[in-house]
Amino acid sequence: MRHTLSILVANRFGVLTRIAELFSGRGYNIDTLNVGPTHDESVSRMTIVVKGDDQVLDQVTKQLNKLIDVLAVQDFRDGEYIDRELVLVKVATSNKSRAELMQICDIFRAKIVDVEPKNMTIEVTGDESKISKFIFLMQDFGILDLSRTGKIALPRI
Repeated sequence: MRHTLSILVANRFGVLTRIAELFSGRGYNIDTLNVGPTHDESVSRMTIVVKGDDQVLDQVTKQLNKLIDVLAVQDFRDGEYIDRELVLVKVATSNKSRAELMQICDIFRAKIVDVEPKNMTIEVTGDESKISKFIFLMQDFGILDLSRTGKIALPRI
């Protein structure tokens, strides 16, 4: 089962390393990891997506709560949160394919952020499903490069 964890931590040196070591020590591979400051500069939010069973993840959550720099841990369940990802994708283009590519961008509300004679760089935000579908469609044009942020999330409540 996939879990999305939101962890509020003190914005200090070494916190990310200690948390990543906790996961790797338990045999968890982190699918995505996103870290950034909150509205309070002394606090950062880590959004971590991992696969694993509920029992082991409960143990990891308890261990996280014991760390001094961890302020709060929340395991999001379906419907309890809002999530988004960002992807930048560089796609090969030609005069013939450019109009079709722009049409797909309109459908996905994507932004063309750079245009070169033989490629375009496109920015897309959305949930994991939307991003995956967009990337799938871009494969027909030829993906030259891609950077994906991973999930960020906030509770609905």
